[in-house]
Amino acid sequence: MTKKLFCGIDEAGRGPLAGALYIAGVILHRPIEGLADSKKLTEKKRELLFEQILENSTYHIARFDAEQIDALGMSACLAQGLRDIIHTLGDADYLYDGNSTFGVTGLKTLVKADATVREVSAASILAKVSRDREMVELSSLYPQYGFEAHKGYGTASHVEAIRQYGYCDIHRKSFKLKALQPVLF
Repeated sequence: MTKKLFCGIDEAGRGPLAGALYIAGVILHRPIEGLADSKKLTEKKRELLFEQILENSTYHIARFDAEQIDALGMSACLAQGLRDIIHTLGDADYLYDGNSTFGVTGLKTLVKADATVREVSAASILAKVSRDREMVELSSLYPQYGFEAHKGYGTASHVEAIRQYGYCDIHRKSFKLKALQPVLF
């Protein structure tokens, strides 16, 4: 009798004002030393682990750009990404980092799983590195926004760049920022 595969799932890019949402699912075939929540690792360590994860796992990464996020909504994109991973990776036990399945059946959730479950940590790393690499690439197309530094998150410098230059093609227009709203008295 063969043991059922186990897949960890996590996402990167849920909260930024610009760029895509990435959702990764990872089934590890061999242990990898040093896995942890991607946010707790240095960029250099994430990059090293990224390559090791690719070589030692079966994985799937779903991507939703700003236009899709604006059209469908974040929850629908997350649900579609979860379904894509399950459909692509097949029969396995699935664990998603967080507290909601977004209506998708066939998976369990655990808050902070990216810090305690190695497969979810691996998924966290794949999603974050993939997204960060794309934001660095896009920074050459939109140098005035500084995407290479803040990766699309709502930092003071990013908000100031939006105020000065307006939105670009990769901004999520459905994300409303109080700092950019007219003050009403």
